[in-house]
Amino acid sequence: MSVSKADPASSSTPTPGFTASIEVPATGTFERQKPEANPQGHRLRVLTLTALGVVYGDIGTSPLYAFKEAFLPEYGLTPDALTVYGLLSMITWALILVVSVKYIYFVMRADNRGEGGIFALLALLLAQPLEGQRGRRRRMTMVALAIFGAALLYGDGVITPAISVLGAIEGLEVVTPTFSRYVVIITVVILATLFLFQRHGTERVGRVFGPVMAVWFVTIGGLGIWHIAQRPEVLLALNPWFGVKFFLAHGFGGAIVLGAVVLAVTGAEALYADMGHFGRQPIQLAWFTLVLPALILNYFGQGALVLGDPSAATHNPFYLMAPRAMLYPLIAIATCAAIVASQALISGAFSLTQQAVQLGYSPRVTIAHTSKTEAGQIYVPEVNTALAIGCILVVFAFRSTTALSAAYGIAVTGTMAITSALYYVVMTTRFGWPKGRAVALTVAFFAIDFAFLGANLIKIENGGWVPLAVAVGLFVLMTTWKRGRAELTTELNKRTIPLTMLLEDIERKKPVRVEGTAVFLTSSATGVPLVLLHHMKHNKVFHRQVILLSMQTGDVPEVPAEERVRVEPLGHGFFRVVATYGFMQNPDVNDVLKLAQKEGLVVRKNDTTFYLGRERILPSGASPMARWRKAIFIFLSRNARSPSEFFNIPTGRVVELGTQVEL
Repeated sequence: MSVSKADPASSSTPTPGFTASIEVPATGTFERQKPEANPQGHRLRVLTLTALGVVYGDIGTSPLYAFKEAFLPEYGLTPDALTVYGLLSMITWALILVVSVKYIYFVMRADNRGEGGIFALLALLLAQPLEGQRGRRRRMTMVALAIFGAALLYGDGVITPAISVLGAIEGLEVVTPTFSRYVVIITVVILATLFLFQRHGTERVGRVFGPVMAVWFVTIGGLGIWHIAQRPEVLLALNPWFGVKFFLAHGFGGAIVLGAVVLAVTGAEALYADMGHFGRQPIQLAWFTLVLPALILNYFGQGALVLGDPSAATHNPFYLMAPRAMLYPLIAIATCAAIVASQALISGAFSLTQQAVQLGYSPRVTIAHTSKTEAGQIYVPEVNTALAIGCILVVFAFRSTTALSAAYGIAVTGTMAITSALYYVVMTTRFGWPKGRAVALTVAFFAIDFAFLGANLIKIENGGWVPLAVAVGLFVLMTTWKRGRAELTTELNKRTIPLTMLLEDIERKKPVRVEGTAVFLTSSATGVPLVLLHHMKHNKVFHRQVILLSMQTGDVPEVPAEERVRVEPLGHGFFRVVATYGFMQNPDVNDVLKLAQKEGLVVRKNDTTFYLGRERILPSGASPMARWRKAIFIFLSRNARSPSEFFNIPTGRVVELGTQVEL
């Protein structure tokens, strides 16, 4: 197993690289339930239905706004047959090429022991051996791309709840224009309630997510069939030639419309990110049997409506498809679907944060488990608050899906392009593909990605700057934290001594030993923890048993319990315990000590003291970091959560020793 060395948990504590504050239920630590590789029968049906509610909420609500955005005045399109056929053809083949081919057929093959997502992809890349200076430069580039892609996903997490709920509530304007003044307020109330509810967990609500989305897809597919039956000629748009004719007729203007077409494939990244929860097969089955047919039917139904009533294109073709008597029920179903889509993105942001913390790109945050049985259901209050504020602000700032659509496309297309770049490296290093074959596939991916991205870049001034600003800000914070931890580790290592020197000193001086066990937490699996040296200097005594506990982050999502802990006797009552967790697992010191006892180590909980170090960092050192980055790192360090909370250590058994460090 390849293991990446963990950095200090924070500037204030030279503890292991896991840096989250974990609240665990009374039942103890979690072992995530992995989905079966090839589920069958009832289990496959259950996983497929559940995947509908978690994976497809975002892309499933795209028909609320995607088709109508193509007829914005800035595009200058006339809702005639050629235009409608061209748009439908582009939307159809975008769904097929981007979702079906790129993500479901190819990208989902790049799993890290069943887990997907941009950080899982990054971990795969980090596991590869370096080959000289060129290899190191390529790795740095790939890491930077992955971090920026993850940062873009946070921007997506801010915009998706806002645009999904706004798109659903805008249906009230179709009922009567009188409701127009209340759309923003109703949207904000729904979003505020949604974020307030997060702390209670989604275990119960999650059970109905799948059925809700199943009803949604059946409903929108049925509406599409009804209108297609009235104008079956619209099915001609399945021919990709109509998309080509659209570009030939509109030239550069046709390329710009791709900024609206890409809204139909938002949420494709969720297919990959949520693979670890359900497995590849249920996600594929849900897509091909229900989601894809329902989406295509609905878009073609909207197209058929516009062919019969061109004025519908400039209003809201999705809601105009429904009979007036069905409007209120449809708005209710759409709102439920939008809430499901929002919940999926919020939960995804929580999981993304957990992975960033474990991989050392984020300071400690509070991670509360909201379920006693499902390890994946977590709540991160700091992230929840930030997303809530961001969502509400963008709703007040943009006030409509039309205005928000400009901001939405940048985050989606940017992440898609980054995923393609990272996947190329995986193809050549992990899959062993010939370089020519990998290049050909990547060029095909890039041709689509950059066409969509280019069409959205012109919208930066009109709102596209929002996700970019969020991404740049988070990129700076994450890279600063990682760099700061590395610099702090270097500085702390200068102050330590080899373990052999300490043991020789103990043999020679024979210091006083007291009963009990002392656990010194350290970020390194070698050498002597600085906190131990301070203890020896000031207290001049040792416990009968001294444990040097180091936790490390592996490059795999999870490490089995039987492989997690290694105990090494050092002599003179000293033991080194190295615990390795996956980047999607939550470490717990009690769990580690229980596993260590199975290796022969005797630890009595009520006779054990835990020693942590706390540093006061000053920006006046010789570190090559820019002073402004040092200031950011110090600020993040001071506001990181307590490591004793992270390790689930009883507060009455913790001793902290401080020192001053110039960085």
